[in-house]
Amino acid sequence: MQTFYFQEDGTYPNKLPVLYHPNAIHDTDTMQEVFRATNWKNSWVNGIFPYHHYHSTADEVLGVLSGYAAVQLGGPAGEQLQLARGDVLVLPAGTAHKRLQQTDDFEVIGAYPNGMSFNTKTDKQGEYEQALQDIHHVPLPQQDPVTGNSIWR
Repeated sequence: MQTFYFQEDGTYPNKLPVLYHPNAIHDTDTMQEVFRATNWKNSWVNGIFPYHHYHSTADEVLGVLSGYAAVQLGGPAGEQLQLARGDVLVLPAGTAHKRLQQTDDFEVIGAYPNGMSFNTKTDKQGEYEQALQDIHHVPLPQQDPVTGNSIWR
C-alpha cells in the first residue's frame, strides 16, 4: 500500500491521506463482495469524471474492474497515477480526483463506508466553505475496504 498526502489549497480540501493499493484484488469479479465485507456499500460501476471533483459527505473507494487510466489526485498540482485492473484507491472526503486518460474498457466500482450518500463538488464559487463544514461531520470509516484494518486513526 502507498499513501499520498495533498495540501488543502482553498479549492480542494484534501484533508486526509489517499491510500493506494496496487494490484490489491486479483479476482475483480469479487471486488464488490470484498468491499461489502468491510462495510463499504452503495456501490456503482462506471468511470471517473474527466474533471477535478471531490465528495464532501462521504469517503470513497474506487476499484479498477478493467482497463487502464491515468488519474490525477489532489487537484491540478497533485499526483498522477496509472491505474490498472485490480488497483484500489481509498479517497477521504474532500480529496480531488480526475481522470486524465483511459482505455476504452476502463471501468471502476465505487462504494462508500456504511453505504453513505455522497455528493459531487468541483471548484464552483461558494462550494469550498460548505464542503469544509460537511467534511468535519463525515465519520471515519471503521475498516480499510481491502485489508479490513483500521484507517486514518
